This record gives sequence, structure tokens and C-alpha cells, in this order.
Amino acid sequence: MILVSDREFTFHPHNREKAVMATSNGKYVAYVSAYTTASKGNFGIRIYDVDMENGRFTEKDQVEITNSSYVTISHNQKYLYSITDFGVEAYEITKGGDLRFLNKAGINGMRGSYLSTDYTDSWLFVAGYHDGKITVLKLAEDGTIGEITDEIYHRGMGSVAERNFRPHVQCVKMTRDNRFLCAADLGLDHVNVYKFDPVNGKIKQVDIIHCNLESAPRHLKFSKDGSKLYIVNEMENNIDVFQYKVIDDEPDFEKIQTISTLNNYHAADAAASALNLSDDFRYLVSSNAGDNSVVIFRIDQETGLLSKVLCLPVSGDYPKDCALFPDNRHLVSLNHESNTMTFFKVDLEKGLLIMNGREIRVDQPNCVIFHKLTPEQL
Repeated sequence: MILVSDREFTFHPHNREKAVMATSNGKYVAYVSAYTTASKGNFGIRIYDVDMENGRFTEKDQVEITNSSYVTISHNQKYLYSITDFGVEAYEITKGGDLRFLNKAGINGMRGSYLSTDYTDSWLFVAGYHDGKITVLKLAEDGTIGEITDEIYHRGMGSVAERNFRPHVQCVKMTRDNRFLCAADLGLDHVNVYKFDPVNGKIKQVDIIHCNLESAPRHLKFSKDGSKLYIVNEMENNIDVFQYKVIDDEPDFEKIQTISTLNNYHAADAAASALNLSDDFRYLVSSNAGDNSVVIFRIDQETGLLSKVLCLPVSGDYPKDCALFPDNRHLVSLNHESNTMTFFKVDLEKGLLIMNGREIRVDQPNCVIFHKLTPEQL
């Protein structure tokens, strides 16, 4: 038992076994991206050593980059890519998880909001919230960013004139079979699906996943086997679950569930934000700005359907991102408006979330990624 704030926090034996396995399997670092507009410096990426046993971060370095609104790591675990005011930047992950700058590239448009690679790490996709644009860039074997190979602007009118009056591409994500690019458009209330040409780096629209009017689809995640697509809707505060398959060489998405990210009692101005899978793909994490809460769902390993484990406060304002530690015993929340990261102990069997130590100050944090160091990076 662990005593926290005069309360007993009990771990089930099998949870402890999972934790021991997770902590003995390697060393982790965490990368936190942040906006730099309101800060005194331009250190948009911070690198932290992860204390898995105690569920805490210790800062080890800062990277000078302006307004790093989102970062992603290549599937081969060698490179990190970041949004910046200029466009995108590439870094090599070196010893201890440090970052070595490789190069930068423009995206021929306004600052991006999200980026991801395909599953061969040959292409980089950038979502443009401000100009409704998707940009495709070539990646070299050494991780550097090359030329733009395609760029497409979403067109149309949203349903809410005061906010969603034009396209806002918020997220771009490949299906796990590396065949189709899905682009969540928060302004138009749908997800465009593009067939991807892996030879020339071109995309061609072949389908649309229609979301509810005024739902504002924000972020996308695919299940481990790629058969389920999870979409978090910012304005409806819910998650849609879709069954994905390919029929006659065309993508097919069938909605199989919608589940709220909120409790029955919640703040009136809530807006769903984060969407993260646990390291073992058994849990899905989201957050609610306004309500200032985190929600954790258990994923049925056969059906892919979600069941709510907990929805509890994060002790901060506007949780832009929330993520479970790889051991599933701890959680971190990035609170954008209160400029903090808050930490919690988690018991997923009992649905408990208990504050774990003091908050850490970070100006306008936006995104967190855990990275397990490879043997070459240790």
C-alpha cells in the first residue's frame, strides 16, 4: 500500500506485475512540446527523464524552437519531427534521448497543427488548422525532410458560422495498412479519406466519414490491429468508434459506437481535446477543457468497443493533452492555460486518480510523447 494525502492507494497484484515488467524493460524519456508566444524564451521542446516507479518527470534539456505545437516520433524510433512557425523541423534522437537538429522545411502555408509519418517513415504529413491544408513531404533515409510532393486544401462551409465557418484540418493519420490517409476537419465536421500513392507521395480523396453537425472531429487513433478508428469530437465531447476494412480496394468505415468523454455532471463550456492510446493499446485517454478533467476508457480486445473507467479532475486549466505512463500506473496532464503539468497515481481496476506530487511549470504545454530508448540510444 502507498499512503497519499492520508488515503491508502492499493495496487492489484497483476497491475504490480505489469508495472514491474514495464519498468524492467527499458529507460524512457518524455518529450513535451509547447507554444513559445507568451514565454520569455523560445524553448518549445523540453526533454524529461521519466521516473517510472514514482510517476514523475525530471527535466534534462530544452530545445530552442518556436511554437512547437505538436511533435511525433518516426516508427523506427530514430527521429522526432516538430511543427514550428517556419514549417517543420527534424531531429535525430541520440544518446539518452537528446535531440540533434537535422534540418527544417517549409510547408508553403500557414503554421501547421499536427504531423505524422507513414508506416515506412518515407513520408511526412502535416495538418493545417489555420488554412485548411494538407501537406505531404518526402523523408530521406537519414531522417531529413525533403521536398513537398503534394498539397491539398479542404473546401466548404461549416455549420457554425461563428467558429466553424471554414475548413480546419486538425489531424492527419495513416491507416495501419499504410493505404489511406485520414484527415480530421474540425471546421467541416467530417474526416476526409485519401488514397495514398507511396511511390510519388500523392494523395487522392476516395471517401468522407461524415460526423455529426457541430461535432468538430479533432484527433484520430487506430487500434493496434488497425481495424478500429477512434475519433474524438471536440464540441460534442464524445468519441466515435468506427470499424475499418477494405472492400474492393476501397476503404469502408462503419460507426459501431459513440461514447461521452464527460460525466453526467460537468462544466457547461467543456471541449474534448486529447486522444492517446496506452502503451499496451488496452486503454484510450482523452481530456475535457473547461470541465478540466481526464477520461480513461478500457478497450475491449475483441470488439474494440470502449467502456469508461474514470472521468476525474486534473487540477489544472485546459488539459490540452493527457497520457498514461507506459506502466499504466501513472498519468500526466498538460494544462495549457494554467501553464502546468500535473501528475497522478492511477488504479484502473478501482477507477481511482490521486494527485502525485507537485505540479511542474511549463508555459502553454501542448503535447507529450513517451519514448523508450533503443539500445543505440542508451
